[in-house]
Amino acid sequence: MTENTRRSTHARTYLMCPPEYFAVQYKINPWMNPDRPVDAKLAMSQWQRLSDAYAGLGHTVATITPEPGLPDMVFAANGATVIRGEVLGARFKYPQRQPEAAAYLNWFRGHGYGQVRESQVLNEGEGDIVFAGRAILAGYGFRSDEAVRDELTELFGLPVISLRLVDPRFYHLDTALVVLDEDTVAYYPAAFDDAGRAALASHFSQLIEAKDEDAEVLGLNAISDGRNVVLPEQATGLAAQLVAAGFNPVGVDMSELLKAGGGPKCCTLELR
Repeated sequence: MTENTRRSTHARTYLMCPPEYFAVQYKINPWMNPDRPVDAKLAMSQWQRLSDAYAGLGHTVATITPEPGLPDMVFAANGATVIRGEVLGARFKYPQRQPEAAAYLNWFRGHGYGQVRESQVLNEGEGDIVFAGRAILAGYGFRSDEAVRDELTELFGLPVISLRLVDPRFYHLDTALVVLDEDTVAYYPAAFDDAGRAALASHFSQLIEAKDEDAEVLGLNAISDGRNVVLPEQATGLAAQLVAAGFNPVGVDMSELLKAGGGPKCCTLELR
């Protein structure tokens, strides 16, 4: 039996928001340039191919209705954190994105989620909060507050590993790290301080270190179902590393969303 056949998965449910109003109208991360036009039709096509890729892997995609005036609402991962049916809402740092928090909270309240909590501290949902099975990884330094660990511990009852981000290009944890399964993580070491790298090494038995060229196309902004890993198709080196580790990479082109610093994971909120 090969390592690849030993990897297991189960069907997931993802929440996504069509990029109907997607545009780069302001600059709140190093990837954004309002002078660089966005091809709205291409963005929608790339988003649809991502949704289709999930469906092709046996997963379910739910959608939230986009709202005018919220060009970054397409990045559904930032809207909340959902674990065991409980929801911690987001509290965005920048005023341009703050109305997204209510839009996502309203969606959860309208879809039968009983435990929906508004955050009291800055946190940008699954952009910085990553469920790792036995623990929660919580990134901070650019968009989220380290103090969110207390809310996470109280609501979800899991240990929280705080990770400080140090490179502004990797402003959210999900731009620099993807949990592949409970024992395996792929990450970009230079995005973390010494303490963060040590914490990851102590928690995961297998670490895959992404190279510069793959991190720089947001190759780690990926989704893993335990076997299949949906990632930007430009991250060819990382894809090869995933194959060597027994995973099945599924490449998608998200180049238009990358103009706002987004990729597959940014567009995807897992409903656990």
